[in-house]
Amino acid sequence: QVQLVESGGGLVQAGDSLRLSCAASGRTASIYRMGWFRQAPGKEREFVVAMARSSGNTYYADSVKGRFTISRDNAKNTVYLQMNSLKPEDTAVYYCAADSSFKGSVRGRDTYDYWGQGTQVTVSS
Repeated sequence: QVQLVESGGGLVQAGDSLRLSCAASGRTASIYRMGWFRQAPGKEREFVVAMARSSGNTYYADSVKGRFTISRDNAKNTVYLQMNSLKPEDTAVYYCAADSSFKGSVRGRDTYDYWGQGTQVTVSS
């Protein structure tokens, strides 16, 4: 089992920056990929960004490319999401996810086996 705990959400204004953290514990050696998804009220959970744990390859949704950056600290088993130039449409609950089966598309919700509890990000205009 893998446990994921997100932190760093909050209320910011448009144009501001925010950094989210996701700390993994448990069987972290089994993780192949880690990603961030978000879910706005009344909408489906959508892919934001992911990183392959060994290669460091990254994958971004078009809506955040150039504004968001995923990074990692393997020693701390932590993944970060740096969000710059935030927009009101970025408002959502952000979830960290881990894939320990190396199956499916990196952008697919069903690919990920473990999920954090989510952290709220609210961007005011």
